[in-house]
Amino acid sequence: MQNNAIEPKLSPNEALKASSPTLAGTLAQTLADPQADHFSEEDAQFLKFHGSYQQDDRDLRKQGKKFIFMVRVRMPGGVLKPEQYVALDKLATDYGNDSLRVTSRQGIQFHGIIKTGLARTIRGINEVMLTTLAACGDVVRNVVTPPPVLHGLVGEQVLDDARLLSKSLLPQTPAYHEIWLNGEKLQLESEAAKNFEDPLYGKTYLPRKFKISFAIPPVNDVDIFAQCLGFIAIQEDGKVSGYNVVAGGGMGRSHGNHQTFPRLADLIGYIPREAVEATAWAVVGIHRDFGDRANRKHARLKYVLADRGVDWFRQQLEQRLGFALEPARPFVFTRQGDLYGWRQQPDGTWILGMFIETGRIRDTESRRLKTALRQVVEQFGLEVHLTPANNLLLVGIQDNKRADVTRVLAEHGVDPAQRVSAVRGASMACVALPTCGLALAEAERFLPQLMTHIEEAMQETGLANDEIIIRMTGCPNGCARPYMAEIALVGKAPGRYQLFVGGNPAGTRLNRVYKDTVKETEIVAELKSLFERYRRERLANERFGDFAARVLWLENAAQNNQAPAVVG
Repeated sequence: MQNNAIEPKLSPNEALKASSPTLAGTLAQTLADPQADHFSEEDAQFLKFHGSYQQDDRDLRKQGKKFIFMVRVRMPGGVLKPEQYVALDKLATDYGNDSLRVTSRQGIQFHGIIKTGLARTIRGINEVMLTTLAACGDVVRNVVTPPPVLHGLVGEQVLDDARLLSKSLLPQTPAYHEIWLNGEKLQLESEAAKNFEDPLYGKTYLPRKFKISFAIPPVNDVDIFAQCLGFIAIQEDGKVSGYNVVAGGGMGRSHGNHQTFPRLADLIGYIPREAVEATAWAVVGIHRDFGDRANRKHARLKYVLADRGVDWFRQQLEQRLGFALEPARPFVFTRQGDLYGWRQQPDGTWILGMFIETGRIRDTESRRLKTALRQVVEQFGLEVHLTPANNLLLVGIQDNKRADVTRVLAEHGVDPAQRVSAVRGASMACVALPTCGLALAEAERFLPQLMTHIEEAMQETGLANDEIIIRMTGCPNGCARPYMAEIALVGKAPGRYQLFVGGNPAGTRLNRVYKDTVKETEIVAELKSLFERYRRERLANERFGDFAARVLWLENAAQNNQAPAVVG
């Protein structure tokens, strides 16, 4: 019997990847052209795989497009040696907008680079044994872990496994080194280039991006259930014996498109530690083979799980691994949250946890944070460990140098005590305007002043010491993981946001829309009314997110004639 089913038309990105499986495109030619200030739309897609986004300053669009580039550094676990951090700081000054951006995946982003500085920046990053390859694009992105220094031997083992996966899952194309580092002319028309096939990704790579994280219970600071693939460390005798595997999480959605949605990852089973690399290859292979290559809005691994089910996925995974997964081992997540202030380590050295508001490291007239961090890292030989919440730890401070570190920071207007309110310390924002081309509203630039007004509202309602996880993004794609927050503001249009409530501090529950549109000028009043209700109606020791899920979700369901929400 003839099969008359019509194969769906592939998205343009799939044809583009197939046309240049080395991911070279004509990047080298445009780089060599002194008259060109930007790349073609097609090459801008290839550029992502090399770790850069072509953007323009949206504040200046009335004067015509001013092309700039974002460059993202890949660093598994967010660990930087002193010389690496100092080199990145210098590159930001020499070629970027004199700031560093700590990302929600423990990377560093440079903004405001123009084309003439692009190759110099990428080369400088590689000179200190870092890379931008696969920091963006339809590949496995930076592998995220809890800050290893906080977890002793277990943290070191998890970081080792993250580095193993990061190296193992890197694309093998020679184009990256030849374009950015070696300066060699690519033989683009050669049969070898046309027939190149990556051993993991094949000729057309993944249908969309792929995110991997490790978590160490009871702290879920990586939002493990928001990941395409997650490994939850299981400990025995102070060591990692293996991992519970979760798969199919993801944040991205589109306004008005109900076929797109955030999703929590499913718990799949337990693997021994030695199987972590094989498991990652197998899960990435499932996404490669079954992800939607016709509709990029439906192309993440989470939709494969949503459409085909957990049992199907487990069967596929076990078939590729050649062994059955064990049942998941017991674990509990209780909270998120970064370390702020001083903490002494077992070896006598100190850590200083620093709140980096919205992840932006820059100097201002009153607070020269960028200069202060560079000086203490360089002078005292400190490692820098980035966190998944846009903050950082200064690591390896000798006991007899603690006062000197404090002095240097204070001389630059930086408070070493890190006195910040609980609600501000738990806040996050994406970059948004003016550089992100997807942003519909403000986030990074707006959140600090908004948090000041929220702090005032919480003071007035008797909640000054409460922690509430608040996240803001300029669009619904979810780079700051807003759908996991107790309160989230998601950009819908200039000056307008969707208001979500009901996530929990353990990071095991998605929030839900409370109000579809809130004007920028109405946010504080809207939240203050919720704070007042929360103070009056909450149960003993009840978090705001739990109150919202228990009370506000049910009210919304009743108003919209929906079935009552199941709170989990």
